[in-house]
Amino acid sequence: MDDLLQEFIAETRETLEALSGEIVAWEAQPDDRARLDAIFRFVHTVKGSCGFLDLPRLARLSHAAEDVLAQVRSGNRTPDRALVNGVLAVVDRIGEIVEAIDAGTGLDDSGDDLLIAALAEGAQEVVQLGGAVAQRAPARSVRLNVDLLDRMMSGMSDMVLARNELARRLRAEDIDPAIEAALERLSLTVGEMRDTVTRTRMQKIDALFSALPRMVRDTAAGLGKSVTLHIEGADVELDREMIEVMRDPLVHIVRNAIDHGIEAPGARRTAGKRENGRLVVAARQSGNQIIVEIADDGRGIDVERLIAKAAAAGHGSENELRALSEKARLALVFLPGLSSKDEVTEISGRGVGMDVVRASIEQIGGRVELDNAPGKGLRIAIHVPLTLSIISAIVVGAGGQRFAIPRQAIEEIVTERGDAIRIDMVGGARIATVRDRRIPLIGLGRLLGISADARDEGQMLAIVNIGKGSYALAVDTVLDNEELVIKPASPAVMSTGLYAGQTLPDSGLPMLMLDVAGMAAVAGLDFSRGLGDAGADEDAAGETEVPGVPALLFADLDGVRRAVPLGIVDRVEQIDAIHIRNAAGRLRVAIDGRILPMLAQDRLPDGRVSLLRLKDGESEVAYAIEDALDIVVLPEEVIPARAPGPVGGVVLLDGEQVELLDAFWIFAEYGAGAEDGPAPLCLLAGDGDGWMAAFVRPLLESAGYRVVSELAAGETPNVVLAAAEAEGVEGQPAPLVRLRRRKAAAGKADESIYRYDRDGLLAAIESRVANGGSR
Repeated sequence: MDDLLQEFIAETRETLEALSGEIVAWEAQPDDRARLDAIFRFVHTVKGSCGFLDLPRLARLSHAAEDVLAQVRSGNRTPDRALVNGVLAVVDRIGEIVEAIDAGTGLDDSGDDLLIAALAEGAQEVVQLGGAVAQRAPARSVRLNVDLLDRMMSGMSDMVLARNELARRLRAEDIDPAIEAALERLSLTVGEMRDTVTRTRMQKIDALFSALPRMVRDTAAGLGKSVTLHIEGADVELDREMIEVMRDPLVHIVRNAIDHGIEAPGARRTAGKRENGRLVVAARQSGNQIIVEIADDGRGIDVERLIAKAAAAGHGSENELRALSEKARLALVFLPGLSSKDEVTEISGRGVGMDVVRASIEQIGGRVELDNAPGKGLRIAIHVPLTLSIISAIVVGAGGQRFAIPRQAIEEIVTERGDAIRIDMVGGARIATVRDRRIPLIGLGRLLGISADARDEGQMLAIVNIGKGSYALAVDTVLDNEELVIKPASPAVMSTGLYAGQTLPDSGLPMLMLDVAGMAAVAGLDFSRGLGDAGADEDAAGETEVPGVPALLFADLDGVRRAVPLGIVDRVEQIDAIHIRNAAGRLRVAIDGRILPMLAQDRLPDGRVSLLRLKDGESEVAYAIEDALDIVVLPEEVIPARAPGPVGGVVLLDGEQVELLDAFWIFAEYGAGAEDGPAPLCLLAGDGDGWMAAFVRPLLESAGYRVVSELAAGETPNVVLAAAEAEGVEGQPAPLVRLRRRKAAAGKADESIYRYDRDGLLAAIESRVANGGSR
C-alpha cells in the first residue's frame, strides 16, 4: 500500500502544478471543453483513488468538485467567478492535504465545509485562496519516460564493457600504481551506478499478483469449485516491462488451472482429496532470471487424452506421439488450436491459451516448463530474464568453449584431483564426494554435447547451489571473474533450458550464460519431494512431517530387486573377481590395501564384480550386487522378515515388493566385532513337531546364537535344547536345557524351563554356555 500511496502523491503533484493555470484559462474561455474535461478527469481520478486508499477527506472534497463540474459539462450550470474560485479553493486544499500526508503531519479540517458550500449555485461566501502556495515536502522522486530509462541502461552497459576492456589492456602492461588506483575507483563507481540504474526499472512483482485473489475467487465460483490461493515471493522485483508482458500469460495459466486442473468438490472427495483445491503462485530469483511457478493439486494433464486430441488434429499418429519423450508429450499442450476439453466454456475449451502463453514468454527470452503428476497436480514454471542486466559471473571453459556462470550461484571451486575429492558411480550416475559431502555430478561438456567422454573433462569442479540443493559441475578450466552485460538469447537457444542469456565480454567473442537450475532439470536431478508436498493443507501446518529414508535400489545377484539405506553406502565400485577369495571360513575381498568381509546372495559373476561398500562408522562390509539402479525414498511401512538374516523386511515401491537389507544383522555378522569368533552354537534336539524351529530359533538368533537342527561334520554344540518329554536326547556332548509345556515346575528337582519364559530361557542358555559349553 505504501508504494501505491507514494505513486498517488507523485501523480497528484504533477497534475496540480499544471491544473491551476488550466482552471484560470477555463474561466476566461468557459466554452473550452478540452480544459473542462481535463479538470474533471483530475478530480474524478482523485476521488477514485481516495476510495481505494481510504482517504475520506480527499474523497469528500473531490466528490463535491466533481458534481459541480459534471453540472457544467451537462450544461445545467454556467461557470462564473464564484464557481471558479470555489473549484480553485478545493484544488488547493487537495494539494495541502496531499503534502500533509507525504510529510506525515495533520491538517485542520474545519474549513472543508466552507469550501464545499462555496461550490453551491448562488453562494456568496468569499473564498480565501491562501492555499495556492501550499507548503510541500522536498521532492524525493521523479517520473521518467521508459525510453529514457532504456537509453540509460544501454549507456551503462557500454560503460561496463569499456571498463572491462580497459582493465584487460592494463593487465597486459606494467601498470603504474596511480593508474591502478584510479581504475579501482572507476570500477567502484561504475558498479554503484550499475546497481542504481538497474533498479530504476524494477518493480515488485506484487503488481502482477495483486489481481489474482479476486480473479481466482470469481473463476472458481463460476465453475462451482472452491479454491484457496497461496501467493509467495510477492516482494521479488522484476523489470516493469516484463511484468506487463507476463500479465496475460499468468491469467491464462491460473484460469486453466482452476478449469482444467482442479476437480469439482465431488470428484475430489472420490479421489481422496480435500474438497477445497489449492493453487500456489510463487516467484523467486535465480541468478539472472525470475522464476514464476503456478502449482495446483488437481488432476494434472491426461497425457493419453492429449495424444488422442493431437492425433485427431493431424499432428501425427497416436503410436508416433506415444513414442516421444515424456517432455515432448507434455509439450503437445502448446500446439495451436489444441484443447484437452471437449466442451466450450467462457473460460477455456476454444484451443486458445497455452500456445499464446509460450509465444509471449519466448518473445522476451523466457521459457515455460511443465512438471506433471497425473492425479496429483501440475506445476508450470515460467523462466524470464530479470532485465537487461549486468551481473558478476565466473567464466569457465569446457570442450574448447567458454561459458559464464552467475557468481552468486557458485559455493566454491575445487580441483577434482584433490585428496578430499572422490568421484563414484551410483546407478549409472556420477556422484562427487567433497570432504565427506556427497552431491550429484554433472559434466558440462557431456551435457552440452561438446565432450563425449567423461575422461575428456573435469579438471575442476564448481559446486553450484540452486536453492533446492547443490550439485558439482565438472569443467575443464576456470578462466576469469567478470562483470557481464546479459541479454536474452534467441528463443531457440533459450528453449533448451540450458542457458539464461547471452553476453559480449571484453574479449569481443560472444558467450552464453548458463542457467544453473535449468541444467539440473535437463540432467534429471530432482531435489524436491514432489507435488504432493505442495498440497499440504493449512490444517496440517502444525504437524511435523517425518521425511522418508533415502535408499539405494539395486539388482542383486539372485535377480531380486533390493534396497539398502543410503546412509550406510559409502560408494559403489567395480573390482576384478580375482581379488575375492573364500578365506578363513568367510568370503573376503582385497581392496585398497585391506581385506574386507564380503557378503553375496548368489554365485559371483566372472570378470568384474560390482560392490556396495557399506560403512557404519566402525566397520566396513562389502556386498556384491548386479547393478545399482536408482536412489529412492523408503515408505514408512516396512513388513519385517520372519527370521533374522541379510533381508530385514519388505517395502512397497511403486506397487512392487522390494526387499530391504538388514543393516543391523549385516554389521553384527560381518562387522569388526564379528571377527572375534563364531557365535555359540545351539542344537535343537527332538523337535518332532517343529515348535522349537518356529518359536525358539528366531529368539535365539536375534540374541546372537547360531541355531541348527542337525550338526554338520565336525561340529560340536555349545548347548542342546529339547522338550521336557523328549526321549533319547541324553548323552549329548554339551549341557542340556529342557523346555516344559506347563508353567509350574514339577518339583524342586525339575530344572526345566517354561518354554514361553523368554528371560529364563536366555539366562539358562547363557549360564550353560559360560560354565560348561564347549567352544
